[in-house]
Amino acid sequence: MANLNKVFLMGNLTADPELRYTPKGTAVTDIRLAINRYYAGDNSERQEETTFVDVTLWNRQAEVAGNYLSKGRGVFVEGRLQLDSWEDKASGQKRTKLRVIGENIQLFPRGGDSSDMGAAPRQQSAPRSNNYGQSQAPQNYNPPPMPSNQQQSNDFGDMDDEIPF
Repeated sequence: MANLNKVFLMGNLTADPELRYTPKGTAVTDIRLAINRYYAGDNSERQEETTFVDVTLWNRQAEVAGNYLSKGRGVFVEGRLQLDSWEDKASGQKRTKLRVIGENIQLFPRGGDSSDMGAAPRQQSAPRSNNYGQSQAPQNYNPPPMPSNQQQSNDFGDMDDEIPF
């Protein structure tokens, strides 16, 4: 039987991420997401439930989060679950924590406000490639307009009146 460990989350950051580096120079940051769920409760009243999820990001994803994310900013995370276990030094009890290891993130504007999409990074950094060697376009990227002789028309008058099905 095949196994699958994949998580997709979308929420808002509860605090500014703090980018740090391991002794070997690997970037790492932990972020905490607040994910809201709305549902109809008793008497059809709208209810809200918030779940907080810890996410660890490594390498380029950690740098992107450290440079571009801030408290309240929306983010989509694709990753996997990881169970951490350790012995509590104070009590001697075994402790466990389920966390998400983020493998890919996408940034969203704050509270649905699209004016934040083109915000400058908190720290200046050179454009880098993603995990697959492809360059990542900035959030406010708009492709250049096509030459006028190649633009697609929004006028559907030239379409046949008959639908082929």
